[in-house]
Amino acid sequence: MRFGLMRSVLIHPFGGSIITVRSTTTSGQYVASRSRDPVFEKLMDKYKNLLKVIAIQDLILANPTADPPSVSIEFLSRLSQKLHLNRGAASFLRKYPHIFHVLYDPVKSQPFCTLTDAAIEISRQEALAINAALPLVVDRLVRLLSMSMSKSIPLRAVFKVWRELGLPDDFEDSVISKNPHVFRLSDGHEPNTHILELVQEDEEEKSLKLEAAVEKWRVVECCSKEDCSVDRTEIQFSFKHSYPPGMRLSKSFKARVKEWQRLPYVGPYEDMVGKKKSKSGVMGMEKRAVAVAHEFLSLTVEKMVEVEKISHFRKCFGIDLNIRDLF
Repeated sequence: MRFGLMRSVLIHPFGGSIITVRSTTTSGQYVASRSRDPVFEKLMDKYKNLLKVIAIQDLILANPTADPPSVSIEFLSRLSQKLHLNRGAASFLRKYPHIFHVLYDPVKSQPFCTLTDAAIEISRQEALAINAALPLVVDRLVRLLSMSMSKSIPLRAVFKVWRELGLPDDFEDSVISKNPHVFRLSDGHEPNTHILELVQEDEEEKSLKLEAAVEKWRVVECCSKEDCSVDRTEIQFSFKHSYPPGMRLSKSFKARVKEWQRLPYVGPYEDMVGKKKSKSGVMGMEKRAVAVAHEFLSLTVEKMVEVEKISHFRKCFGIDLNIRDLF
């Protein structure tokens, strides 16, 4: 399956997306034919390798019985297809000698892979940074649950994006269990499934209004600039957005974008009452989906996440359309 990454304009976390009307094609065909940003595509090629490095690092650190922590090359070779190591594990490890160290174990008569001292130190610093940011992590989870229609999310969906949200790998114990006044785990309707719920103890908590990330950009545009000529009515429901280099924009397209930017919508933290079937109602629902996806991305550490991962939250967020259609 194609590796897809959604982003909220990398140069600024408050970017937006525009829903456009297109001919009947599959989402995969549409994505393949869209205008691309060559700089971003090059970044993604590097990022894919980073994800592979992190996956192998996690496997090594998950074996604390070995001293130092290590995994056999044979074990990694068996996982080559799953880890997308097209030329095999050994070839991939040799590309990153500053991260991985391959050594031969004469007792077990096979090569093993460990992390270099520099990689271990970086991993230690990352763990310290994550632990220091636990209050921020709690806020992110609260916001994630607040966007859900039922204020609850399957725990397995959170596991899909725990790293993107900056959660510690033991977040069930270090975050959820240690904040029972905020979170609650309940049995799901499926085997081996738990539901993470937001605990609302009193009316004061229920009335707390969360502000979407895009609102900060709107405030800056309207209030923080001297001699600001921006019309507040023009930016009230707008998102900052940009286009890939070389993308041709017709006058009619620009007009549709301007119309879409003015369109009111239900915010990601607001309760949605019914679903209108009128044209304006459908467009409003589409814009709400963009707002939810934008807010989801703003909660991640790197302001990006794989499309397939965010799709696990689609039903919880009340999004009816295909996530790929948002970008």
